Amino acid sequence: MSAVYINSVACISAQDTLNENFFQNLKPENSSQVLKAIEPNYKEFIPPAASRRMSKTVKMSSVASQYALKEAGIENPDAIIVGTGMGCSQDSEKFLKNVIENNEEFLTPTFFIQSTHNTVAGQIALGLQCHAYNFTYVNTSSSLEFSMLDAKLQINDGEADNVLVGSTDEQTERTMELYKLNNTIKKVENLPADYLNSTTEGVIWGEGSSFFVLGKEKTETSYAQLTDIKICNKLELTETRQFIEDFLVKNNLKNDEIDTVILGFSGDSESDSYYKNASELFQNSSQLYYKHLSGEFNTASGFSTFMACHILKNQEIPEVMMINSVKKKELKNILLYNHLGGNDHSLVLLEKA
Repeated sequence: MSAVYINSVACISAQDTLNENFFQNLKPENSSQVLKAIEPNYKEFIPPAASRRMSKTVKMSSVASQYALKEAGIENPDAIIVGTGMGCSQDSEKFLKNVIENNEEFLTPTFFIQSTHNTVAGQIALGLQCHAYNFTYVNTSSSLEFSMLDAKLQINDGEADNVLVGSTDEQTERTMELYKLNNTIKKVENLPADYLNSTTEGVIWGEGSSFFVLGKEKTETSYAQLTDIKICNKLELTETRQFIEDFLVKNNLKNDEIDTVILGFSGDSESDSYYKNASELFQNSSQLYYKHLSGEFNTASGFSTFMACHILKNQEIPEVMMINSVKKKELKNILLYNHLGGNDHSLVLLEKA
C-alpha cells in the first residue's frame, strides 16, 4: 500500500483546541461528571438562520471541517467520511419528546429527519456542494478508525486523492441522566477521578468534533503518515499483549521502537486494566494519556489523534499528558490504543511525515 498522509487537523473539544496556543494551555479536569466542549462563535462560520436548525454536533463538525479544509488548502474533497457513536442525539431526544408529549399525533418530521447519524456528513457536503463519496460509520469507539481505514483504502485504490475524515459526538441532557443512573458516568462521591489508578467504576463524559484531511501526497502542512490501523470488537484481558504485538510484527516494529504510546485511561477501574496490560509492553517508550483533557466518549480517539499529529509535527510532548518520564530525542512514530468500556479496541500507528 502507498503512503497516506494526514495533511491537516482541526478539533473542537473541552480544551481550547481551535486556539493556536492551545498546546501550552491544556487544563486537566477530574472533578466534573461531564465536560462540555468549548464552542466557537458559530456566527463567524454558519449563517444564523441555518445555525438555528442545526444540532450541536452538526455545528461543531461544520466549523472543524472548515478549519481542516482551509489548512489543507482544499475547497472540495474527493470524499467525506464521518465517524460517530451517538449521531445527532439532541434531535433524536427532541423527536422522542414530541412523540410522548403529543401522544404520537401531529408530529413535525424535522427533528426525525435531522436525527439520523449521517446528518453531519450530509450537511458538510451540502455546505460545500460536494457530490463525491459520502459515508458515515457508526461503530461506537472505533467509528473514527473505520472512517480512516475507509479513507486509506479510497486513496490506495486510486478512488480519491484527498479525503475529509471526521469524528463527532455531542452530549444530551436525557442521555447523561441515563448514563449517571447506570454508572457509566462516575458518581459525585467518587470525584475527583484518578485516571491512572482508579478504584471506582464510571468515567467523566466528554464531547467534541475532530476533522482531518488525508491525502496521497505529502504537503508543507503534513502532520503525520497514517501507517496502519487494527480494530477488534471483543478482546479478553489476557489477549491484550498479543493483540498489540501482532500489530507491531505486521509493521516490522519492536516494542522499543515505538517512541510514544498514547493510552485511553478513562478512570474506570475495570476497563482501564487493558491499558495497564498494554503499558507493560512499552517501558522504554513515552507513555501518555489524554481523557483527563477531553473526557470519555464514543469518538474520544479523535482528540488523541489530533494531539498525536501535533506531537509528531512539533516534536514536543505536553507535560500534562505524560504518565512516565521517558523522553526520546526524536519522535518518529506514535501508537494509539483505545477502547470504550472494554469493547471495540483499536490500534493506530502514525509516523513522522
